[in-house]
Amino acid sequence: MKIKKAFITIGAAVCLLGATAVFSEPGSNEDPLISLSYLNNSIEQVKTYIDNKIANINGSTSSSNELEVVELGKGQFLIGYSGTEIILRSGKGKAVVSDLGGLSDVTAGNDIGKDLNIPSNHLIIVPRDDGRGVYVTADAIFMVRGTYDIR
Repeated sequence: MKIKKAFITIGAAVCLLGATAVFSEPGSNEDPLISLSYLNNSIEQVKTYIDNKIANINGSTSSSNELEVVELGKGQFLIGYSGTEIILRSGKGKAVVSDLGGLSDVTAGNDIGKDLNIPSNHLIIVPRDDGRGVYVTADAIFMVRGTYDIR
């Protein structure tokens, strides 16, 4: 009799737990399931949010894998990020450096230090994302590949 009661109690508990699992609502806290359309919608919202934040940053920002012609006036800065390539085509500019070093002049094979002139038609590479770039001292035209800010 006791064994029969125990089997009935265990059977009832198994049925109750099984019914809970079968009838639980997908997407609840116990079963966090999402649909592909919800995921795609969420990703689009995040992309839109990021694009809006980037558009609202002071100054202009660009990123490209192609050489882009950039014209700057006297007193403006062209600040590059890690790996940005800069070629001064006309005008004049001075190096903006950081505590960790200057700009890499690949053409001459040297480092351009603080306030030194940027030579025309030399390939300059910004080695780190630490505010290095060019201060324009006379209206200038650059060819730039990579991410940069104009200030």
